[in-house]
Amino acid sequence: MKMTRTLAQLLREYLAERQIHKNRLVTKDGHCNIAYGSVRQSHLFVYVLDFWTTLMDMRWRYIVFHFGASFVFGWFIFGLFWYWAAFANGDLYWQNPSPDHNPCVVNVVDMTGAFLQAIETQMSIGYGYRVITPFCPSAITIFTVQAVFGTVIICFWCGVIMTKVSRPKKRAKTISFSKMAVICSNKDNLCLQIRVANMRKSLMIGSQIYGKLLKTTVTPEGETIIMDQTRIDFIVDAGKDNLFFVCPLTLYHIIDESSPFFQTTVDTLHQQEFELVVFLDGTAESTSSSCQVRTSYLPKEIMWGYQFLPIISRNKDGKYHVDFSNFARVAPVDTAPCASHFAKSPDSFNHYNTPTESDRFQEMEVKDQSCATNM
Repeated sequence: MKMTRTLAQLLREYLAERQIHKNRLVTKDGHCNIAYGSVRQSHLFVYVLDFWTTLMDMRWRYIVFHFGASFVFGWFIFGLFWYWAAFANGDLYWQNPSPDHNPCVVNVVDMTGAFLQAIETQMSIGYGYRVITPFCPSAITIFTVQAVFGTVIICFWCGVIMTKVSRPKKRAKTISFSKMAVICSNKDNLCLQIRVANMRKSLMIGSQIYGKLLKTTVTPEGETIIMDQTRIDFIVDAGKDNLFFVCPLTLYHIIDESSPFFQTTVDTLHQQEFELVVFLDGTAESTSSSCQVRTSYLPKEIMWGYQFLPIISRNKDGKYHVDFSNFARVAPVDTAPCASHFAKSPDSFNHYNTPTESDRFQEMEVKDQSCATNM
């Protein structure tokens, strides 16, 4: 019976997580969860015209399929041309050529031989069994055209594969955001905080981070805006532009009168419907390619009254040390229940900015699934 309850609870948690995944616009790994409907067939032709971007957006399984299909299709088409040249010259076995007959291509007497001749010509195999002769101008023309075509198609697919491999998408996967955001006091301000880390030692040059708050609003005229966007600014201790992204950073959004979270309280936070999308733009130092990393936070993924634990320290040798085990850990702190309350008496909450040793037993590792259930 206990096992049955456990499985039922796991099933409910899984279904809840699936529902949250469907409801959010941007997933935690940065994919946009949006569907396009009623697209005209004429608009789909645009994807064909912009075939290079279409290839870049394809999955690798489709790239490999089109890669192989393009070669096989090309060999078959040119095999038909070789078969036509042999047929026009009377080289086929069922045409009963005379013993002193001069063929266009030696040993091309059927469609199979013509197909193999196309493969040998395009791939420059040259087994020596099938040899082109100088007696047929049509065969020489086919040979020249296929040689050029083979060079072009190989160069094209080399460009596709190299461009797809070097795309900055993989570099973006080495940028990690915290699964949860927290709200606590920091330097006489009530702040929403998130943490971001660069998992590689190579820097992200010119990094800038900002956010968009997405929610449904109703204008005074009665118009409903489904995806109303409000800019959310984040700062670090050194400012908000050109981050020195050499180690994990804690980013702050000050909740003041200009913040859309100013009227939010600890009791109403999880009752609201919004999505905070966070963007990080930068240029990879090793490849000089620009990339963007995205993630999002729902109200259930924002913890009020917690702060991130320290993650950077120095060892006995004076070297800086990053402890990634604390990257997703938070500790409870005394925090004002709303921004307006904090603005009236900020000194009442400042002395809890740094967790003491007595608070360590209350440290908790924030996981997306468990926090979504507990909150």
